[in-house]
Amino acid sequence: MTLSEKKPALDEPAAAPEREGRHVPLWLAIVACSVPMFMVALDNLVVSTALRTLAVDLDASTQQLQWFVNAYVLSFACLLMTGAALGDRFGRRRLFAIGIVIFTLASVGCGLADTSAQLITWRTVQGFGAAAVMPLSLTLLSQAVPDRMRGLALGLWSGISGLAVAMGPVVGGAVVDGLDWRWIFWINVPVGVVAVPLVLMTLRESSLAGTRLDLVGMLLASAGLFAVVWGIVHGETDGWTSAKVLGAFGAGAVLLAAFVVWEARVPAPMLPLSFYRARAFTLTNVVSATMYFGVFGSIFLLSQYLQIVPPRTPLEAGVRTLAWTLMPMFVAPVAGLLTDKVGGGRLMALGLLLQGVGLGWINLVADTDTAYSSLVGPMIVAGIGMGFVFAPTAAVVLASVSREHAGKASGANTTVREIGGALGIAVLSTVFVAHGSTQGPQQFVDGLRPAVWVGVAVVLVGALCALGIPRRPRPAAAPGEADDRSAAAHETV
Repeated sequence: MTLSEKKPALDEPAAAPEREGRHVPLWLAIVACSVPMFMVALDNLVVSTALRTLAVDLDASTQQLQWFVNAYVLSFACLLMTGAALGDRFGRRRLFAIGIVIFTLASVGCGLADTSAQLITWRTVQGFGAAAVMPLSLTLLSQAVPDRMRGLALGLWSGISGLAVAMGPVVGGAVVDGLDWRWIFWINVPVGVVAVPLVLMTLRESSLAGTRLDLVGMLLASAGLFAVVWGIVHGETDGWTSAKVLGAFGAGAVLLAAFVVWEARVPAPMLPLSFYRARAFTLTNVVSATMYFGVFGSIFLLSQYLQIVPPRTPLEAGVRTLAWTLMPMFVAPVAGLLTDKVGGGRLMALGLLLQGVGLGWINLVADTDTAYSSLVGPMIVAGIGMGFVFAPTAAVVLASVSREHAGKASGANTTVREIGGALGIAVLSTVFVAHGSTQGPQQFVDGLRPAVWVGVAVVLVGALCALGIPRRPRPAAAPGEADDRSAAAHETV
């Protein structure tokens, strides 16, 4: 009996996953893919809430506080495509589990850190683990569900991702106010301990037969992305025209250009450039970048607005953001079901339009004496818009490439959105500082308004781009890909 007779190919609609003859419930496979992703997404947000406490307990400077966040962002964003490529070569489930272990052990290190240098080091290691978890989570989920259930599964996955965004400020505020900042990292440990055996027992192993590692491509992409993201996170503090920042952007541009040239010539590229000949894939990546730029840059400032105008604790401010950030958890599953019927591009355009309307509405009513009740309506509108973008984005990216290349596509999309988010926070913070400050309520509002208008403009540009996404994207063929794509996939249990 041949391998193809024993196991379904990756392109074939699978029933629920099975392990050693046992039927695994579909919901359990979705949980196994989503819980580690939730842990990774949550961790980046809860740390931001604890920065003031960390400054006191670790006697951290302003620059060190920035690196508590940026060390994670840099290692995470720069290694996402590498994580996906290693999964294709050595086994996606295996590398997914290794990523969870690395992230969990690094969380222990963060919890035990006694100095700023130790915390920055372990935050960097956390990013290594997260770079394997995030793209492979979506890849493994797409393999674990039948095609007819993919929209719903991606919607639920996106809803859980939205829940991480929602709970980040709340969990961070609750931990800082009621426990100790170290519990921000300790809470990852039981999640990791449960997640690893769940993944190994529930999900099938898969890889690409004959895959060769594109080591040069990995090096060029990682170094180029590092330089670009480093320039972004230092742009607001060091100045966008400073020699260091301009030098970083210049080095990043050269390295990424070399990456593109190399990928066009190598037989087994880390990121097939043919993906970008698919209009749906290219425009969806643009939409992801604009959404994360506008929305997360605005949320970064608005979450501080809720703590300053009037003065509130981090927990009180975090609870008040739930009117916004909980919406994707309810809307994303519905959007996932509608994607095939309505078209992902149309849903993304609607979602970005609603986000722009919500952000603009908030900006018009936000003042030094604005009642929270006046902010609830626009927060709900913006949150509904987020939900209409999350699930269709994942669905269109995966539908734009053949199934065995889902990891590469997911890694590329996640990289773009992380860079978009980092750029949004940096640019909007720069606009904020140019017009206001955190010294008092009026100064904060003076800086908030022009910054959020920039976010609104970028989000609306993304909405226009989303209208150009074809309703039914055709998968892009990778260089040297066989006509029978399933023959290139090697799957074992």
